[in-house]
Amino acid sequence: MSDAAQPTAAEVRAAAEAVKAALDRHLEAVENRTGEDDPAVHAAFNALAAAAEAYDERLYDRYDEVTPFEIPGVEDSLPPYQGPTEPNALTVLIRRDYAVVEPQRLLAQAQRVADLDRGEDEGADAVAMVGVSTHAALGVLFGEFEPDEIASRHAEFGLEEGDSTLWVAAADELPEPGEWLSTPFDQAEPGRVICRFDVSAVFDEDDFQDSPGPAPRRDSA
Repeated sequence: MSDAAQPTAAEVRAAAEAVKAALDRHLEAVENRTGEDDPAVHAAFNALAAAAEAYDERLYDRYDEVTPFEIPGVEDSLPPYQGPTEPNALTVLIRRDYAVVEPQRLLAQAQRVADLDRGEDEGADAVAMVGVSTHAALGVLFGEFEPDEIASRHAEFGLEEGDSTLWVAAADELPEPGEWLSTPFDQAEPGRVICRFDVSAVFDEDDFQDSPGPAPRRDSA
């Protein structure tokens, strides 16, 4: 790594201070937990892990030193690969979460699509009015646009991105057409995952200096 790309001593010190603050917040959350699955404890744990990882990386980049921290990563959630060395087929599993933050924008966009469809087929009754139904609006939008387009235009549709993950898993051969359509996600085998890519606020490193809220980062196992 070049000197220009290395963090400054002040940045390393700031990362260390962020770890100290995250430790205090984590202890406070634990002391005041309201139950076994208290979301405040979970959030504090994630913040502490991210702060420790940021400090560890900056310490190494600046001083070529490491910490004794063991940061849980995405790879820790998968077993060792147990699939074929040369897969004959593959399965791609994708999950993307969204929050509906602007229902009126969602409804307006879906109604526009429904109106255009009705205009192309005059007199058809198949395209129902969206009205005030978020359920119907989502059906219209996801029926009209590919998932990747929804992902790239989510704000336009009144949606806010949450976590997302993509798994690429090895398969011995392609299943028969229609074989798994009734239960598409039941046969996922973590031991056959070749690689995975995750986007989540959990993996942020830079928010401890610039802002209180994390931003997503892409990692692979």
